[in-house]
Amino acid sequence: MGRKVKLDRATAAVLVVDVQDRLTPAMPEETLARLVKYARAMIGAAKELGLPVLATEQYPKGLGRTLPELRELLPSPPLEKTRFSCGADPGFAAALESTGRRQVIIVGMETHVCVFQTTRDLVAMGYEVHVCADAVSSRTEEHRRVGLELCREVGAIVTTAETAIFDLLHEAATPEFRKVAPLVK
Repeated sequence: MGRKVKLDRATAAVLVVDVQDRLTPAMPEETLARLVKYARAMIGAAKELGLPVLATEQYPKGLGRTLPELRELLPSPPLEKTRFSCGADPGFAAALESTGRRQVIIVGMETHVCVFQTTRDLVAMGYEVHVCADAVSSRTEEHRRVGLELCREVGAIVTTAETAIFDLLHEAATPEFRKVAPLVK
């Protein structure tokens, strides 16, 4: 029997990992555009459905700030870190723990470094991690692909933001669906 992979809005949180303005020019244009579209959709859906949203910035002095088109949607400023893994950062770990949520939906970059290491650590800490393949990027497609494989290898569920959003919605005939569905078009 497989694992339970159903997202629950009472137990899920969204994590935006290091989508920073000095890092984004190194990303493939199409991959970055898709990441921004689906990260915005995931953040918007989280806000509509009452999920906490946490964001991080890796060494912002060097890598810059979260992209404005994502930052404008965040409910609180990103947490600064110097460790690649959010899970290894005591400030982030405490912030996530304080949400009381046990499912973490991840979007961000780079897939094979910060996203993977965060996933590995959060899974080891007992979180159920869902990594959105359509909302993560790396400088090369090979790095992104291998990063996703590594996330799956350590126990994450590799999904898409659209899959996660519709899983959280559960049904179409609701006011939330009418507000959230346009975010993924």
